[in-house]
Amino acid sequence: MTSSQTDGEHVRLVVSNERTTVEADTLQPQTERRNRPLKWWIRTFTLSFIAIVVTIVFLKWGVPFVFEKILLPMLQWEATAFGRPVLALILVASLAFFPVFLIPSGPSMWLAGMIFGYGLGFVIIMVGTTVGMILPYLIGLLFRDCIHQWLKKWPQTAAMIRLAGEGNGFQQFRVVALFRISPFPYTIFNYAIVVTKMRFWPYLLGSIAGMIPEAFIYIYSGRLIRTFADVQYRNHRLTPLEIIYNAISLIIAVAMTIGFTVYAKKAIKELEIDETSETDMLDPEHGNIQLQKLPLER
Repeated sequence: MTSSQTDGEHVRLVVSNERTTVEADTLQPQTERRNRPLKWWIRTFTLSFIAIVVTIVFLKWGVPFVFEKILLPMLQWEATAFGRPVLALILVASLAFFPVFLIPSGPSMWLAGMIFGYGLGFVIIMVGTTVGMILPYLIGLLFRDCIHQWLKKWPQTAAMIRLAGEGNGFQQFRVVALFRISPFPYTIFNYAIVVTKMRFWPYLLGSIAGMIPEAFIYIYSGRLIRTFADVQYRNHRLTPLEIIYNAISLIIAVAMTIGFTVYAKKAIKELEIDETSETDMLDPEHGNIQLQKLPLER
């Protein structure tokens, strides 16, 4: 075989291998794109199936257990152990001190709705949660340096908290109210807010305004739980009007919860985008919001 033939054969082999490699590189992304919807559907179906199974199990065994072992004994206890004034003070104290120790206060709000209804239950919730928002704020002022150092480990959370301290009093009031409505853990927010420029009165008034929708939702859900308990275990019969009222109220409560949450998350996201844009305009090389911007002076 001559030298020219050998070179030609080498060229054909090289070109053939290059084409094979190029075709493989071209086909691989196409295959991944075709498989991506399939993987999404498989994952969605699996998660949906698991959620349905868990829901069925909870409705079949979890709900009766909660009613029989927790709810009914609690209702009987509150009816015989204490008078209503003492119960009101106990609920106010729990709502006031649970946030100090980062304990969720939702069960106390449910009990306030179940026992006292919309009027007095709302007053109990608002008084207790107001005290429960002031105490962590005052305690946080004593440990601002420690909270500041702790937040450095969570820069994304710190960046969101810093948004609440920006702007004038009305803007601070609005952002605090949005944080209360959003899924952001407000027990942590009560402490962390002290390392921002947030003033006390916008913090307090915004917190109260943001708690009003949540208070009514907790009261309604508490009343609904008590109605189900009466129907299931106390032979109480619902009239058609009561059934329609409860169904419509449940739909409205779910819609309000979803609506408030979506609106709050969207508004906070817009604030984050605006804050990032302003930061990039001031410092083009600044990639993200740094915790060091949180002020240590009051």
